[in-house]
Amino acid sequence: MSLTGKVALVTGASRGIGRGIAIELGTAGATVYITGRKPGKNHKVKTASTLEHVVEEIAKKGGKGIAVHCDHSNYEEVEKLFLKIQKETHGHLDILVNNAFAGIEFTTSNVGKKFFELKEKQEKVWDIVNDVGLKNHYVCSSYAARMMAKKGSGLIVIVSSAGGMRHIFNVPYGVGKDACDRLAADLAVDLKGTGVSAISIWPGAVKTELINETVFAGKSSIPKSLYDGGESVYFAGKCIVKLAGLPILDKYNGKIVETIDLANEYNIVDTNGKKPNPDPTWAAERKKFIDFINDVRTTDL
Repeated sequence: MSLTGKVALVTGASRGIGRGIAIELGTAGATVYITGRKPGKNHKVKTASTLEHVVEEIAKKGGKGIAVHCDHSNYEEVEKLFLKIQKETHGHLDILVNNAFAGIEFTTSNVGKKFFELKEKQEKVWDIVNDVGLKNHYVCSSYAARMMAKKGSGLIVIVSSAGGMRHIFNVPYGVGKDACDRLAADLAVDLKGTGVSAISIWPGAVKTELINETVFAGKSSIPKSLYDGGESVYFAGKCIVKLAGLPILDKYNGKIVETIDLANEYNIVDTNGKKPNPDPTWAAERKKFIDFINDVRTTDL
């Protein structure tokens, strides 16, 4: 699937799934703007890369990456990011992947704790999980939509999870992810007739650097079995490349889309040459939930 000539922005792309998505988009031919905090403010994961390293990885695949240091909790920096893209591309932005999420350390280190047992002040807990996450996704989508709507096409992707369906990790996480799914649906309604689509994507269990350093190192209460048959950090990117290359996105616009469903429909395989094999425990429940929510929320499309 060629995305030559396309311009993409992936937020939170110095590591994990954001890094994988950026590399896959670049490999497919897109020019990829990638964001992350300055190294001094970055994640404390030992194996975390820098934006510059990701740009190098994209270049090795024959693509072009452009690193922009941006603290997504600083909305002046976010505005400057989009002004930079608008100036350098003459208003040309085809793909936005809302991936930046600052709550991962807090979330994984407080597994099993009830919301009223957390030592942090509750207003801080909410902001840790949902500022650079839900709120930032809305702001970035607003800036991107202005450019996309003017040229009559574009794709906004929000990286969400099954945490929006039932309790996972903590209360703010679940509420935030459910709101991310609703955000994609409501963006699609407001963008109707502009040629711009909005989609919420649910990856499966992803074997990120943090998961390798915590779960697989026995430093987390999250069971290792959850990641049996899980996804590499690149798999969601392969799925997004497929979506971005489709001529018409009406089938997915405003909806929750699972990566495994895209894999099955378009025969997308992971880096090991196989499709992920997600935990079947919630499979029927997820399908029932997603089908119902998608039907209700896309009624006005």
